[in-house]
Amino acid sequence: MDSRREPHRPLLAPAAWSVLIVFSDLPDILWSHAAGVVPPWLPWAKAAALAAGLIACLGWRALRPLLPFALVMLAFELALRASAALQATPSWRATFAGDAASFTRGYFGLFLPDLGVAAAVLAVLWWIKRRRSDFFLVRGDLGAPIEPVRWLGIRSGESWRRFAWIFAAVAGLGVAIPTFLSLRVAPGALLRAAPLLPAAVAFAAVNAFTEEVYFRASLLATLPEVVGRRQAQLMNVALFGLAHWLYGSPPGLIGAAMTGFLAFLLGKAMLETRGLVWPWFIHFVPDVVIFASYAIVWAGR
Repeated sequence: MDSRREPHRPLLAPAAWSVLIVFSDLPDILWSHAAGVVPPWLPWAKAAALAAGLIACLGWRALRPLLPFALVMLAFELALRASAALQATPSWRATFAGDAASFTRGYFGLFLPDLGVAAAVLAVLWWIKRRRSDFFLVRGDLGAPIEPVRWLGIRSGESWRRFAWIFAAVAGLGVAIPTFLSLRVAPGALLRAAPLLPAAVAFAAVNAFTEEVYFRASLLATLPEVVGRRQAQLMNVALFGLAHWLYGSPPGLIGAAMTGFLAFLLGKAMLETRGLVWPWFIHFVPDVVIFASYAIVWAGR
């Protein structure tokens, strides 16, 4: 490492956190609690701040190692703005939104732009890293050893091939219990929801993939070598938890805490297996529960 840059290393973690906080849902949460609504200009203000951060990384040598992270976050935010603009068009809303839209069509209208967001993030990661393995777009080592975590009961010598199934089952149950206890199912709704379950499973698969790409791989492919693995994992937990504060299932502090803990497990799986399969699978299982509950609610309208 260039010794001339070493004194500036302490700047990188605070700068990375600043970029993350600007991009995250924390500004939205604060505005929502203070004013009751998120102002329409806030996302564009966040994009402008991220662009300023990118320029700072380009112009200040001490921040140059954060350039890939800042670039990915700006691309992510701009892709989100493009997705929101597309979904707000009259033609899109006429096709996919409204009471007349079916369950499948309505969620397809949400996930098609979401795939575009994931594609934008992947394109930037590909341009930066050049190899799919460097941003986890590979299967990974499914039998990789799992680093011990005493408070989770993980001992030395254990494998992801076993614990991925345990984590997926626990995550699924952790979501299923509060979700289905809170459901008020109309008579016959379960029977009417049965034909919708294949679509719910497909949407869960897509949602798990897109979120693992833009919430997880974007950070863990660009930050560990700059701020350290522990800081990168903490940032992964914070970003994912805050993203589910306003719009999670459940929302609020409990939902943010649950998804933050899930993010820790998913980030651990991604870093230790160096691939997408186990993080995607652990994420997919609770998402099946969530989208099945959406299908039941839709059928009971």
